[in-house]
Amino acid sequence: MINLTVGEIASIVNGQLSGDAKNENEIVSSAPFFDSRAPIPGGIFLALKGENLDGHDYVVEALNAGAVTSLTTREVGKSCIVVTDVIEALGNLAAEVRRRLPAMKVIGITGSQGKTTTKDIARHVLSLAGETVAPTQSFNNDLGVPLTLLRASGKTKFCILEMGARHLGDIARLVKIAKPDIGVVLVVGTAHIGEFGSRAGIAKTKSEMVTNLTADAIGILGTYDEYTPEMAKVTPAQVMLFGESTLCDVRGADIEIREGRAHFDLVTKAGREPVGLRLIGRHQVPNALAAASIATALGISLDKIAIGLSTAEIESKWRMEISEIGSILLINDSYNANPESMRAALETLRYFAQERGGRAWAFLGKMHELGESSEQDHRAITAFANKMEIDHIVAVRAPEYGNLAEGEKSSNSVVKHLSSFEEALAISAEITSGDVILVKGSRAEGLEKLSDALKTSLMRDHNEEETGL
Repeated sequence: MINLTVGEIASIVNGQLSGDAKNENEIVSSAPFFDSRAPIPGGIFLALKGENLDGHDYVVEALNAGAVTSLTTREVGKSCIVVTDVIEALGNLAAEVRRRLPAMKVIGITGSQGKTTTKDIARHVLSLAGETVAPTQSFNNDLGVPLTLLRASGKTKFCILEMGARHLGDIARLVKIAKPDIGVVLVVGTAHIGEFGSRAGIAKTKSEMVTNLTADAIGILGTYDEYTPEMAKVTPAQVMLFGESTLCDVRGADIEIREGRAHFDLVTKAGREPVGLRLIGRHQVPNALAAASIATALGISLDKIAIGLSTAEIESKWRMEISEIGSILLINDSYNANPESMRAALETLRYFAQERGGRAWAFLGKMHELGESSEQDHRAITAFANKMEIDHIVAVRAPEYGNLAEGEKSSNSVVKHLSSFEEALAISAEITSGDVILVKGSRAEGLEKLSDALKTSLMRDHNEEETGL
């Protein structure tokens, strides 16, 4: 964070500096934080009030741990800046810091899926060209976006922001705070359709990314659905398209899948360079092309972009994490799930199983926030898994997936409905050499615990086999 005095911050957020000893000339040199258990010396403590905890109860602890001051809604501790709304004040502070860093290029990314992976890839590529700040987690809301912006300093060349939405207007508000030089819309899918009612409603919300850009900014649009390319008509910004069509400014050509990973030629106006992704799945190609488009718009050379794409790895947890236990492969993709990402993960599972010659196991949890289409969407995934010839479809605490109709069943596809992780873990005894396992469901299902348990069980069995016990 850039250096600001406590007094400056109070003025920026229109707050009242209070406390036993006013310290308006003291320097805040570090970013804000809201977890008193992980204090940032020299920073600002945010006294957030949640359903179960009130940050005001931890202000004194945070100040004693090195915080210079705190943002609060009432007087507490030896130094605080009292505001009406802590989150709103944080946004105002971030907007001012953004204004004071005009040379820093800000990139905003939104879309129904792929935001975090695209962010991870883009961070890796851009870091080859200069200091890059990006969220370490999926910080994509009124709290996360300002916190990420406030990590920037005078040395920061690029700042990447994820922007999500629960309601119409959420992304527009974040764009007004961050003022992106580049706004990216990846794809309009069905994630959170229960909140927005339809894909058209989702598209309208996602389009806020580019409708709120300035004329000298760049809007980067995917071509993987019918809604996103149409946003070119409603943005005042310059537009770049990415995808696999020859009409795209940045495209992937001659795509092949080898050992579950995509290899392709990256084609731009600057030429053509080969790329071999380390990331798992055919569905990573659009994310890589989006990151390539960002780098292209920022003037990074094509060869450096290709190198960056080919060496990038996902840093965020529980996204297509690969574990090899002997000859068994476990894919943990338990961070989130919607129909599009579920189909992509099942395709990846099939690729690996075919290459390794083993059986495919899909341990599937419920997909949340699908609204009225939930039952239909879950049954469609069951049918898709059968079409992909997934040998074992295991629905864990998710009766929504239903059973295959007699006419849909293949010779080897079986749907197992289990009511607990313990039942799912018991099935691991049936997993044999060469098999490939996918664990995937919405974050609220907590399937990372099942993945860890499966990994531990399989590792124990493998070690016993190795030692002959």
